[in-house]
Amino acid sequence: METLTVNKVLSVRPVGTHAVLAELSGLQDVLALQALLLESPLPGQVDVLAAAQTVMVRAESPAAARRLAARLLELDLTAPARQDGGLVYIDTVYDGEDLAEVGRLTGLGPDGVIAAHTGQVWTVAFAGFAPGFGYMVGENKALEVPRRSSPRTAVPAGSVALAGNYSAVYPRSSPGGWQLIGRTGARMWDLDRAEPALASPGHRVRFRAVRDVVTMAPEPEVSDAAAPGASPAREETRSGLRIISPGLQSLIQDLGRHGHSTLGVSAAGALDRASLRRANRLVGNSPSAAAIESVAGGLRVQAVGDQVLAVTGAPSALTVHTPSDDEPGVDSTAVSGTEAEKPARRRSVPMATPFALLDGEILTLGAPQSGFRSYLAVRGGVDAAPVLGSRSTDTMSGIGPAPLAAGQQLAAGDDTESGVVGNPELQPDFPRDGVTVLDIVPGPRADWFDKGAMDSLCGQDWVVKPQSNRVGMRLDGTPLQRSRHGELPSEGTVAGAIQVPPEGLPVLFLADHPITGGYPVIGVVVDHQLDLAAQVPIGGTIRFRCFSEEASPQQGSAQQTSRTDSQEKVSN
Repeated sequence: METLTVNKVLSVRPVGTHAVLAELSGLQDVLALQALLLESPLPGQVDVLAAAQTVMVRAESPAAARRLAARLLELDLTAPARQDGGLVYIDTVYDGEDLAEVGRLTGLGPDGVIAAHTGQVWTVAFAGFAPGFGYMVGENKALEVPRRSSPRTAVPAGSVALAGNYSAVYPRSSPGGWQLIGRTGARMWDLDRAEPALASPGHRVRFRAVRDVVTMAPEPEVSDAAAPGASPAREETRSGLRIISPGLQSLIQDLGRHGHSTLGVSAAGALDRASLRRANRLVGNSPSAAAIESVAGGLRVQAVGDQVLAVTGAPSALTVHTPSDDEPGVDSTAVSGTEAEKPARRRSVPMATPFALLDGEILTLGAPQSGFRSYLAVRGGVDAAPVLGSRSTDTMSGIGPAPLAAGQQLAAGDDTESGVVGNPELQPDFPRDGVTVLDIVPGPRADWFDKGAMDSLCGQDWVVKPQSNRVGMRLDGTPLQRSRHGELPSEGTVAGAIQVPPEGLPVLFLADHPITGGYPVIGVVVDHQLDLAAQVPIGGTIRFRCFSEEASPQQGSAQQTSRTDSQEKVSN
């Protein structure tokens, strides 16, 4: 009598407080589970991301994540997954920095690597890491190689790479730890196409060796359609803000674009979500209205028409003044009224309080007294064109508005939900001289480390390195040692994940993180403390603490420990 085999999820691991990772026996089961969840979403399911041997499912709440874990173990995956994409040719110049090393690791030599790479058909099994980045599986394992022991901070756009048994093309300049064997001029991701990804899951790919490639057009930071003003000098707005100086970096952010993991698109959005919501609430906007996220002060904006603003986040001195006729970089003609009608030439305004910025007046954000990021909301929200449902700038993928530039004008929109502005609100305490304590949930790959490594993770202070950005915070301290060696197949990641490369120095992922990664995640910062992590400056110090189920996720969203007395201070 024939026995019917029923394919099931092997196990489910927690990924922080809002996601779970389903482990499966192979790629066929991975694709079957992804297809099933996309066709018939489970209650509380927000997003799904397939990878080499896992499917990550993000939930709307911690309770929903726990329910999803139980339901996933009950699903029947015997139905086959369909993949029927077309054939894509990618012309490649094989002169990558790691070509010789790949030749040594495989024993094929550089010419043999080229022959093996061009001599087989690759199939895009799943998307991840960044929009347009497809994980391609070959017909054999002749080119199976490990990732680099330390990822590069910037891999050039168009780089053709290998890692594990996969090949891929980096769609734009981004961090990465794959072995680089060549480069191509093919544009892997283009929002102007009906299908933005050149090679999406199911497509078959052939690489062709060429001596030179057609040079790609200069890579835009964003799609032209998403830019808030293609030419700040020529495009004028009747009501909004003129950027006099963007400071170190200022970006347009809302609460992010969720539910696009299958395209390789992360959520992005404001790093300190509570501060964004607070700023919007103060000026009467909807919570998700677009605002300006600015780093380390220095932002200067001029009102075009009378505006209502609020600034939250890192506490800073806020100064408003009326420009003189000869002040450089500003439009003094915007100031209306006679000299007698003009307000005082200089005044201070408080944080977390709505205030008027009259036509022509200039607001300057000083350097933060503590914390790192400030949020400037204008009543009506910043009117930038949405991309995939969000106005957020994603610095990893280049989706969304470009970083703000001097002379640019931002129109105020109509994204309000109240006819009145809010009352002044209390600001949370942000790190200044203390150590920021972040609670973590161990796993999903804590089993790659022994107890000593976890004790080391939570028993030392980690310093935020200058290479940190919205993609992730690179941390410096005593390296962590793995108890398990080898390569981890790429799998889904979340904001808050603490990924540990072979060198042992953790990287704490933030909102613009790659959606998949191949280094083990030892723990994940609990979701409600990501806002606090966003306020740790370069050179600041972090201490991790294992999360206790007894502590409510709704409590203590801002915690810091003094260097001198270790007394914890909690505020909301």
